Amino acid sequence: MDEKDLAPDPFTQFEEWYKEAAASGLHEPNAMVLSSADTQGRPSSRTVLLKQVDPRGFVFFTNYGSRKGREIEANPHVSLLFPWHGISRQVIVSGTAGRTGRDETVAYFRTRPHGSQLGAWASEQSSKVASRAELDRMYAELAERYPEEEDVPAPPQWGGYRVVPETVEFWQGRQNRLHDRLRYVREGAGWTVERLCP
Repeated sequence: MDEKDLAPDPFTQFEEWYKEAAASGLHEPNAMVLSSADTQGRPSSRTVLLKQVDPRGFVFFTNYGSRKGREIEANPHVSLLFPWHGISRQVIVSGTAGRTGRDETVAYFRTRPHGSQLGAWASEQSSKVASRAELDRMYAELAERYPEEEDVPAPPQWGGYRVVPETVEFWQGRQNRLHDRLRYVREGAGWTVERLCP
């Protein structure tokens, strides 16, 4: 991987790599590890799905009351990791997360499968639940209230976050652990690229 071969911005470069990851047959190439931290600096990580990327940032959706949602509201600094091990690549994004507009949330929510829409209402993500039976009961009640042919409104506590990157690192595995690491760093309205030792 050579600096001269990189796209002028990390979003274009990411889209090129993403297409290659998808074409390689990787399962869910849009799966990314989101790491956040609370106000004490204690980190937590989980896998979420990338739903959109453009020059404004990387978008995912979740319950705002979840642990990640609460942590992001208190401390918006996050990291994303795309672990494309099958093709010896990783992409690491560091930046700040903020809520998307409600119109974006509603538009995306309408594209979700009916069952996933109901699940967003049934699950108070990250909160304690008495049993699996209780969770299934809540889902069944919602399925009765909103049958398959009825529109399910987007829950008020559910929506999108957009991660606006400060840095985006493209990691390419190489022999002898001498991997290529090229990192885009935001500089004003543009980007500079730096090479990191592996």
